[in-house]
Amino acid sequence: MAEESKSYGLAWFLAGLGVGALVGILYAPKSGKETREDIMTGAREGTEYLKARTREAAENVGALVDKGKEQVSAFVDKAKEQAGEYADRGREVIDRGRAQWEEFVERGKNLVADQGNRMTAAIDAGRQAYRANTGEPETHEY
Repeated sequence: MAEESKSYGLAWFLAGLGVGALVGILYAPKSGKETREDIMTGAREGTEYLKARTREAAENVGALVDKGKEQVSAFVDKAKEQAGEYADRGREVIDRGRAQWEEFVERGKNLVADQGNRMTAAIDAGRQAYRANTGEPETHEY
């Protein structure tokens, strides 16, 4: 019974399709030739429209690419400039640090030399005091 129902539904579908085609032909405002020409004209217009839109899109993409290149170039230039500034600052800091280091080293050398001189003077004074108290003769041995 299920197969009978399917074939019955198919028959009604085909009948409806035939009736629709017949009504379409009878009430069509134009002949078949005119309809085909309208369809071809519409297809040509659609093709031209798509070509024009494709050209516009390509031009817009080209403009965006050019703008992007300009922005990237400006960004790179600015980054180079900032890197140069940071390098210059770094050199200045290094030069100041080097000058301070040299100053500290010089101060250290002077301090060591001064302490050495004081130590020598203290040793000499101690020897003289020892000799003066013990009665030994003074000899200069260095």
